[in-house]
Amino acid sequence: MELEAQQTREPKMANGEHLAVLHWNHYRWQEWRSHHPQLEPDLSEADFRSKDLSNLNLNGVNLHRAYLSEANLTAASLTGASLTKANCYEANLTNANLNEANLTDANLIGATLRGADLQGAILRTADLREAILINTNLSYADLIGSDLRRANLRGADLSDANLMRADLSRANLKGVMAYQTNLSRVNLLEADLIAANLSKASLFKAILTAAYLTHSNLIAATLIEANFDRANLNWANLSRANLSNASLRGANLRGANLSRTNLKNADLTGADLRRSKLFKADLTGACLEAALLPE
Repeated sequence: MELEAQQTREPKMANGEHLAVLHWNHYRWQEWRSHHPQLEPDLSEADFRSKDLSNLNLNGVNLHRAYLSEANLTAASLTGASLTKANCYEANLTNANLNEANLTDANLIGATLRGADLQGAILRTADLREAILINTNLSYADLIGSDLRRANLRGADLSDANLMRADLSRANLKGVMAYQTNLSRVNLLEADLIAANLSKASLFKAILTAAYLTHSNLIAATLIEANFDRANLNWANLSRANLSNASLRGANLRGANLSRTNLKNADLTGADLRRSKLFKADLTGACLEAALLPE
């Protein structure tokens, strides 16, 4: 069937026909999409391994269980696309637009998403181990239960995102923006959060053992029952944060701002509080055994 004939009506094409149009060439695909803006192509379970799909209009496309490992999706537009359970192992999604895309259970191990827009995207239980998310926009994204171990999120925007129960152990989060982010019960073991902005974030029962939080902003953050054992919080701003029942055994709080901070029943055994600011801090019931206190 000629392309011109296809354009005379809005066809409900089969999966194979959608795939054939894309395999025609990039120009024909873009032309076909522009003539059928309401059609949501079905490319589920298609094999695009190592294919060049850069700059393509894939908005609203069904890529459920698609094979996209090592594919080039640089600057591709995938707004509202479904990539549930898709295999994107080591795919290149640099500067891709994945606004409100659904990547639930997707395999994104080692994928490059540098500068990508994932605002409002769904990444529940997605596997993002060792993924590159430098300067990526993940604001308002749903990352509940996602695996981000050793991922690089330097400079990423996680504002208002939900990462409850996510695993970010040993991840690079330097300079990340996580304003009002839900990080409850998150694993941040040995994560690098130097100069991160976590103001008003919720880290209820989060694990931050041996994490690096030098010069981080935790103003008014919820840190109830969080574990900061051996964490480096020197010169961090924890003003008005709630650290009640938190564990800070052996933590480095040298020079930290703890003004008006709630430290009720916190365990500060062996913590270094030298040069810290404790103006109107509530230390009721806190354990300060062997702690180094400010002069």
